[in-house]
Amino acid sequence: MLQAFIFDMDGVIIDSEPIHFEVDIQTMSYFGHSISKEGLEKYVGTTNPAMWKSIREEYNLLQTVEEIIEYQLANKISTLRGLDIEPIEGIKELIINLKEYDIPVAIASSSPRVFIEEVLTKFGMEKDFDCVVSGEEVPQGKPAPDVYIEAARQLGVDVKRCMVLEDSRNGIIAAKAAGMRCIGFVNPNSGNQDLSQADYIVEDIREIILEPFMD
Repeated sequence: MLQAFIFDMDGVIIDSEPIHFEVDIQTMSYFGHSISKEGLEKYVGTTNPAMWKSIREEYNLLQTVEEIIEYQLANKISTLRGLDIEPIEGIKELIINLKEYDIPVAIASSSPRVFIEEVLTKFGMEKDFDCVVSGEEVPQGKPAPDVYIEAARQLGVDVKRCMVLEDSRNGIIAAKAAGMRCIGFVNPNSGNQDLSQADYIVEDIREIILEPFMD
């Protein structure tokens, strides 16, 4: 029986990958380099420190990872606050359905906590989740399983009884490595993501039916 449902955030709750791509490209430009959306797609689902450490080494950036993230994150939050945007269709209804079954819900996101909180505040969803874990708060971010294992620990549930909703290859690898079942959500704005390791794949959140998982 399903004991908990754990959501990724970017590309699942909020269609934020276009924001990330745009700001990350602009950040690289600010520091004197160019990078394409396709060049960023492999980092979808990973933490900021891991992504910028890799990019910094590849492009020989002079700035520290901390300096890059400080600039990038300030721009990202400013951009988010200025957007007229709603949660991805079907997410609020899915959370309501889960609560009707008394299934605890969590967020396990690679984004920094400050960005997660900005998103939840913007959508008025601050009280919707039983726990929130950032990939920057565990030893290793996705595709390592740490963030999902920590979410299950905080909820007090068996990892094998958790279902994850993910839109990225790195996130699905993390969920499966944690021993959880995973639904892959095809979000075209998340780039070219290989979701083949997911247990189920949906193109619309409203396709998710909970009843088969309740036995």
